[in-house]
Amino acid sequence: MKRRIRGIPAELWVDACTAIVVVTFYSVAWPTLHVTHVVTPPVQPFLAALAAFPILLVRVNPALGWAVSAGSALLIAAAVPHQPGSDLPFQVVQLICLIVLLFAVGLRAPLPLVGVAWLATSLLVGATMPGPGAELGWPLGFGALVLFALLIRWLVLSRRQLSAFEEENELERARRAVLEEKARIARDLHDVVAHHMSLVVVQAQTAPYRVDGVSEGARAEFESIGATAREALNEIRGMLGVLRSDGQLPEHAPQPSAADLPALLDATRRAGVPLTWTVRGELSGVPETVGLALYRIVQESLSNASRHAAGADVQVDVVCGTELAVWIGNGPGTPGPTGNGGHGVAGMHARAVAVGGELVAGARPGGGYDVRARLPLAAGVTVAPQPATLGKR
Repeated sequence: MKRRIRGIPAELWVDACTAIVVVTFYSVAWPTLHVTHVVTPPVQPFLAALAAFPILLVRVNPALGWAVSAGSALLIAAAVPHQPGSDLPFQVVQLICLIVLLFAVGLRAPLPLVGVAWLATSLLVGATMPGPGAELGWPLGFGALVLFALLIRWLVLSRRQLSAFEEENELERARRAVLEEKARIARDLHDVVAHHMSLVVVQAQTAPYRVDGVSEGARAEFESIGATAREALNEIRGMLGVLRSDGQLPEHAPQPSAADLPALLDATRRAGVPLTWTVRGELSGVPETVGLALYRIVQESLSNASRHAAGADVQVDVVCGTELAVWIGNGPGTPGPTGNGGHGVAGMHARAVAVGGELVAGARPGGGYDVRARLPLAAGVTVAPQPATLGKR
């Protein structure tokens, strides 16, 4: 029942409350109209409707509702005679409706129309209401009402603009984070590919001196291979220069590989993370690109677990056979700071796809988080399973 009530739109609640107010005003205006004005009984319900019904437009079209209310007030004040001893030009119900609609106009209508509504209402009420100072008091009161409505209007508008600006900033941060992660992946791949292509260049240039009996045709072929490899290497470095246009310096440190994974896990455990891991298979034979992807995926997963689930138990399971299968899971812990929008997961997925693999990440039903990835090894590379190495907590 509570869920159904919460699911009702706010506009429907406003319309329901407005309908209740209109029914109440109408039930008061109809039987009391003869107290202030000389009217026949058949005319009473129509004049009471003119007094109460315009407020129905307070949400849909407040300017039209105000115009109908002000016009009917002027009509009643000018054409319907008053009862002896009553100086009210129209009913109090109609004055209340007129004030409510003027406030709604100040909230939603264009500023020129707000000024017209304030001026017309001030002239109407100030000229028809009895009492000393009515010509000045009513305009001042209506002016304060309109000013208050405009202040609320500008406050709401500024909050909306601030919310839209924050949303745009969040989208920009998300886009920038994804681009930065892609650039980092490109740099990592460059370092690995450039290393192997440099070896190709060296082997092609030294082959005539290392191999006996190389003919002139073979020597020319080796030179062509070396030139092509150097050209490709230069193009890769040029592309990387575009990615480093933000002023970043090249990274000269060697990139981590799959063989460095146990050291990463051990360092994470020494840092205080309650970590348990299992590695099945020999990681030293994993290709560099796949090993780098494995290392970065585990590194990012451990970082996310320690950041967003502090104190939670973390398990890592790596199986190296005909392919690499990795699972990183953590239980529920103390929630950490939020706001990165899950871009680390996007980066891990991009790394897995870059080497032809796949990655799935998601929250556990009972709390916690799981990351599972499958990374193919190079064609023909099969590492025989070895006894599992277990990292103790």
